[in-house]
Amino acid sequence: MGIVLLLVSIGVLVLGSAFCAVASRRSRWANQLGGVVAVAGAIPAILAAGHVLWTGETEELRLPWAVPFGSFYTAVDGLSAFFIMAIAVICGLAAMYGVSYMRHYAGRKNLGPSWFFYNMLFASMLLVVTARNGMLFLVAWEIMSLASFFLVMFDHEKEEVREAGWTYLVAMHLGTAFLFALFLLLSWQGKTMDFDTFGVPSGVASGSVLFLLAVIGFGTKAGFMPMHVWLPEAHPAAPSHVSAVMSGVMIKTGIYGLLRVLTFLGEPSTWPTWWGWTLIGVGAVSGIGGVLFALAQHDLKRLLAYHSVENIGIICLGLGLWLVGTSTDNPALAALGLLGGLLHVWNHAIFKSLLFLAAGAAIQATGTRDIELMGGLLKRMRHTGLAFIIGSVAICGLPPLNGFISEFMIYVGAFSGVTGSVTTGATASLLVVAALAMIGGLAIACFTKVIGVVFLGEGRSDLAKDASEAPALMRAPLAIMAGLCVLIGLLSPLVIPAIEPATRCLIPNSTAYRNVGGMDLYSLLWRISTAFVVLIAFIVGLWALRRRLLAHRTVQEAGTWDCGYAAPTSRMQYTASSFAWPILDMFRFLLRPQVLQQRPSGLFPEKAKFESHVDDVFRKYAYGPIFSSVAWLADRLRWVQQGRNQLYVLYIALALLTLLFWKLGVAK
Repeated sequence: MGIVLLLVSIGVLVLGSAFCAVASRRSRWANQLGGVVAVAGAIPAILAAGHVLWTGETEELRLPWAVPFGSFYTAVDGLSAFFIMAIAVICGLAAMYGVSYMRHYAGRKNLGPSWFFYNMLFASMLLVVTARNGMLFLVAWEIMSLASFFLVMFDHEKEEVREAGWTYLVAMHLGTAFLFALFLLLSWQGKTMDFDTFGVPSGVASGSVLFLLAVIGFGTKAGFMPMHVWLPEAHPAAPSHVSAVMSGVMIKTGIYGLLRVLTFLGEPSTWPTWWGWTLIGVGAVSGIGGVLFALAQHDLKRLLAYHSVENIGIICLGLGLWLVGTSTDNPALAALGLLGGLLHVWNHAIFKSLLFLAAGAAIQATGTRDIELMGGLLKRMRHTGLAFIIGSVAICGLPPLNGFISEFMIYVGAFSGVTGSVTTGATASLLVVAALAMIGGLAIACFTKVIGVVFLGEGRSDLAKDASEAPALMRAPLAIMAGLCVLIGLLSPLVIPAIEPATRCLIPNSTAYRNVGGMDLYSLLWRISTAFVVLIAFIVGLWALRRRLLAHRTVQEAGTWDCGYAAPTSRMQYTASSFAWPILDMFRFLLRPQVLQQRPSGLFPEKAKFESHVDDVFRKYAYGPIFSSVAWLADRLRWVQQGRNQLYVLYIALALLTLLFWKLGVAK
């Protein structure tokens, strides 16, 4: 049943994409059709994932095809269903939002191609997490990369968008090159690319080489630092509903690919401990680095993009604990790390999509992504502002929302490792605790800045003062995602069993987390849920009491005390640069901030200015010189491209002859 529903979903999306392309000249009709197709494709995918997660069954389909190296082989197990659920829910809700959001472009842009690539992206992600043949997987992976590239290039008239698109495309194909090598080595012995024949080849490469290829290849898509440079460029350039999908679920296909490849690398007990340390190191660098760079941003969507790097780092910390616990024979550490990391995949998909969609509504209402030109939006966009605040609380890992639960699981796993007798596990656990604590504190500072500057105070420009609430069709997905943040936080003991089918695909003793330090984890989570309910009831009670006390009183509004200024303006408010500067200054050795300031002078100063700017040090000092060198070399080799078809045919013939001679040499 599950595999049939999934194929129906993919078929609906592919066929609907074709209709969107045909209807491209009628933008209004294509816009509505694209959203309907995405929602229609999401429903059977959600049902398929729910069926497999509920029953724990694995369903597969294997058909012969003309492509060499195996068969058309797809399957839905617990791990695939886990990712299908996130992909389908987020893509469906983002499509609902996108129908209203894209009306802004109707009459100015052809919306048919945009929805064609959106639904193809949706379908290709479903195929990526269900493919069981290396060739099929790589084809789906390439379609996913190309579809998202064209979505990023939606506003291709802008130079920064074109640069972001090409950066993304180059990064994706560099990552794919490592995946080609990875699948070639995995299929070396079996002579086929079906996953059930994969294994570590003897005499060709060790499991560690395959692990590193997977980390680089899939880590490029996931946004592991320092392979993240495409992410803060591409996400702001894309339409907001596309940004939500790319950040919420597309980058998670990298996490899925890494997890799936680990199942090919022998028994978990044989995995080296340094694999776990590698993921913990990548997670700590990505988490702390991502939130620090986010804190320095003035572009709202770019800021949120860096927080995707941060949260991918948190997921990596959990997966690193899983690998360390597996290699050191600490089942509780392994199970809790994996469980927390997987739950954070769902949680991040929800609250990051919520934040991108809410930010998109604010950006469309004000016409700018610069947070310094916003301000006071909560008064004009109450529903959008409340949704953004809920997403902010969730991403900071604060109770009583879902982000707290997944980080709490990783914390519990880390503390169980600290109290254990294994020195390696204890050291790794301490590093994870320290990294999570720093990430959480910096994230709170960052979103305090964003909420304070964007939604509180007074409008900082005429753009913000003229803003109005988003349409109902854009607000509905925000309400659903905000509700999911609350429900997962309050009902986490009911959510954990839905993740167990995914954990059983990765570790044999997936229930080791149920008893941690002599306490049943479900009992602990129910206590937390009870405390959350009491907290919410207390807050609601205080609000009701305040409302009752003020019911028969006159409530007046007055300007904030302005130190005696006769004519206060919005420029007297704290800026984002000023708020973030004390923290940025603490980490200036890493961030290398550039400061532009004009100090007040004279008895009656007319102007004063302070502005800080932080470039991505990895892009500027590492990738920048490499890209410049490659561009220089390509310019010198331009003579190879003569523009004559005969010469290109000669190149192809020479390549084929070279491969033929190489094959004959190998055969001997």
